[in-house]
Amino acid sequence: MPRQSISLIDKNDEWLRLQVNDSGEYSNKRKLVNDLIHRARRAETINSKLEKAEKTGFTAQTPTVILSEINSGIRR
Repeated sequence: MPRQSISLIDKNDEWLRLQVNDSGEYSNKRKLVNDLIHRARRAETINSKLEKAEKTGFTAQTPTVILSEINSGIRR
């Protein structure tokens, strides 16, 4: 896994720290940031599918197939 170094503004660093400390869901900021990126990628994929469907007005794919494609494209 590539190691990255980023700088955050104080407000964002504080928000991340509070999320880690208060939620109990994340053991560190790295896991939280990776989860946020994963969620953003998932939302991007879903939005792309929705935009395509809106433009064509039609899709033959079932919700299960669409969800499977979304999940396979954004594995952690």
